[in-house]
Amino acid sequence: MAADGYDQPLAARDMAAQTKEPTSKNLAVNRQASHYYHLLEKYECGIELTGTEVKAIREGKASLKDGYAMVRGAEVWLMDCHIGAYLAGSYMNKDALRERRLLLHREEISKLIGRTRERGLTLIPLRFYSSKNLIKCEIALAKGKTVFDRRETLRRRTIERETAQDVREHRRRHG
Repeated sequence: MAADGYDQPLAARDMAAQTKEPTSKNLAVNRQASHYYHLLEKYECGIELTGTEVKAIREGKASLKDGYAMVRGAEVWLMDCHIGAYLAGSYMNKDALRERRLLLHREEISKLIGRTRERGLTLIPLRFYSSKNLIKCEIALAKGKTVFDRRETLRRRTIERETAQDVREHRRRHG
């Protein structure tokens, strides 16, 4: 019996392919977010883009490094997120740092309005990814880490890495 599914009838293979969930592909990731912030809650939201911006993101020309989100009125806006120009876009390209509206449910927006008014909480974009051929943005409600917190995190990671290495060496020698 083959493990690749070719021993099954064609209809059974098609059904198996349909039951799998679509995979999401990361298009841009904010790697520094977890280093500088405690991530409290994550939200998935749509983002309002033009056609050339979609193509530029799919080419990997997006940077979330300095970006943040802001609640203004009853809308959430993505600020300082750089999306480079699409080469074949010519005059259709928009400003790389323009404000872009994030699409969230009304209940989520009202919850974020209350939470972002708290002292020290902000909205940080974590990643752009494609889901069912749409570009989504994952944002997180975050609280900034102090220098002490960052050093403590690095210290803890170093200890965990050294412990795992010691365990591997011990198992290799005595194992």
